[in-house]
Amino acid sequence: MTSAPSRKTSSRAFAAFTVLMVALFIGLGVWQLQRRAAKHALIAALTDRVAAAPAPLPPPSEWRALTPERDEFRRVSFTAAYAKLPDAMVYSAGSAVREDVSGPGTWAFLPARLGSGETVVIDAGFVANTMQERSVQDRAAAKLVTGEPVTITGYLRFPEAAGLLTAAENRDKRLWFTRDHHAMARTLGWGEVAPFYIDLETPVPDNGIPKPGPLSPHLRDEHMQYAITWFALAAALIVAFAVWARARRNGA
Repeated sequence: MTSAPSRKTSSRAFAAFTVLMVALFIGLGVWQLQRRAAKHALIAALTDRVAAAPAPLPPPSEWRALTPERDEFRRVSFTAAYAKLPDAMVYSAGSAVREDVSGPGTWAFLPARLGSGETVVIDAGFVANTMQERSVQDRAAAKLVTGEPVTITGYLRFPEAAGLLTAAENRDKRLWFTRDHHAMARTLGWGEVAPFYIDLETPVPDNGIPKPGPLSPHLRDEHMQYAITWFALAAALIVAFAVWARARRNGA
């Protein structure tokens, strides 16, 4: 038979484990509520930014101070001319920020020169079903590169980092799988480029290819569900411990 001291020691150990796990689950639940509040603040900020009137592009002296937290999706307007350099494609199965893009295709990335000489990369819009065939985007990009300045309205965006499972770029097709305009610039000889790129809103080409457009960010907000799950686990563990403790007392 199990001795009384041994039973007491095991009860204390299980109680300590229960307290530790309940505290962990409650902490995770609180953390999800904090993340939910931060996500709601971010959604409100992004909604305000994309709805605001376009502001002038920040001067190059301010570019290094721009951050995704403060400046992602800021609407800007400026004049630039597309450079006569190779364009790049970025494959996408859809878009979380464009309601009019739902199928596979590529985004057309082109370098554009400001009047002051700096280069800003432009995501000129979406081209449907062009992952394996460049001809459609090549023709579309060629129509944009006229050498004449155009007034560009769009949104400040910042480069993405490739994940562990992200496919490597295909340099022969100038095809990427992440929006890393710095890597494109190094590979395609665009020279030094701004630390951000521009998601084009207007002008729209006559034939709509590439297809630019307004952005409407939709961020996932499932933090309340996660918080409820963690709190429910904490409650279930408390109930389980109470049932176990009662049964132990009755059997003593």
